[in-house]
Amino acid sequence: MPTGCWVYRLPPYAPELNPAEGVWSNLRTKILNFAVGIDQLTILIKNRLKSMQYQSDLLDGFIAETGLVIFDPG
Repeated sequence: MPTGCWVYRLPPYAPELNPAEGVWSNLRTKILNFAVGIDQLTILIKNRLKSMQYQSDLLDGFIAETGLVIFDPG
C-alpha cells in the first residue's frame, strides 16, 4: 500500500456509516423540483456535485453525521 493511503473497512451494507448517503440525500433535495429530460438531469447533477466539492464544511458534515472519526494514525 502506498504511503499516506488508509483503508477503512465498513460492514457490507451500512448506509448510516456511508458519507455518500449524505451527499446523495443533499443532492436529491436540490434537484427535487426540476422536471427535465435525462440529458439535462445529467448536467444538473454534475453541476450540483461540482459545487459541493468546494464546500469542505458540507463534506465534513457528511462524515461527522456518520459518527466516524477520521484520524492520522501515523
